[in-house]
Amino acid sequence: MTLTTRPLTKRFGVEIQGVQLSAGMDDALFAEVERLWYDNGVVLFRDQEFNEPDIIGFCRRLGELEIHVREEYLDPDFPELLLVSNRVQNGREVGILKDKELGWHHDQSYMREPAVGSMLCAFELPQWGGDTCFANLAVAYDDLATEMKARLDGLKAVHSYEYFNGNWSVPTNDEQTQRTPPVLQPVVRTHPVTGRKAIYVDPAMVPMIDGLEAAESREILDELFEWMVRPEFVYRHKWRPGDAILWDNAATIHRRDAFDPASQRLMKRTTIKPRPDRAVPF
Repeated sequence: MTLTTRPLTKRFGVEIQGVQLSAGMDDALFAEVERLWYDNGVVLFRDQEFNEPDIIGFCRRLGELEIHVREEYLDPDFPELLLVSNRVQNGREVGILKDKELGWHHDQSYMREPAVGSMLCAFELPQWGGDTCFANLAVAYDDLATEMKARLDGLKAVHSYEYFNGNWSVPTNDEQTQRTPPVLQPVVRTHPVTGRKAIYVDPAMVPMIDGLEAAESREILDELFEWMVRPEFVYRHKWRPGDAILWDNAATIHRRDAFDPASQRLMKRTTIKPRPDRAVPF
């Protein structure tokens, strides 16, 4: 395989061409793909011939795969894959997040060990809608005023799955709720692999900054939420069948447009923890 690239925006994101995830990669090619992922935050692979074991195998080379707490929405044959879909089979919703708009968020930032990456694969797409936008919060942090960077230094925010579900998804059961209590994460996260700093809050998961009065917490969060989705920090993706997008959860957030409720959409997603043999600097 011969790898070529095309930038997705002026400042981040890359399409990698000439690579089939199902064909396997030698160590040199994989290392280049991994580097491009960490350098760019968002990586697009088009025209993939999806095979679940190959998706899992590729992502497992990037890090340990997390089994999502929402067991009811996992692929029954491959629990490493979360089904993001509006499909209904035998009266049961097989996937999570249905067909409505989904607000800006990180994946699983409510876990004590938050994910470093995710990959979403398009198996079936609706007639219209369902675009996914990505905002690069490392780039957004770089462009913050020096005064704001100083203000954020050392602050921690509450990340709550219950808060997310109350606005965008469906409640967890009692056992799942006990496994996902609110956690504190730094407002500015240092990437566990690259060492690069990024804003690490989002409007879907984060109701407050810890230790601040409510008014000051709201002021800072609202300013950050407006800043970090400015057009220069955002890439909008219009999906095609066979697309796979790999993104850096420590450096980006994403959102989804609503889509045609009369159509079916089936996406399969992995969630990736950092590789234990990777350390700063990459």
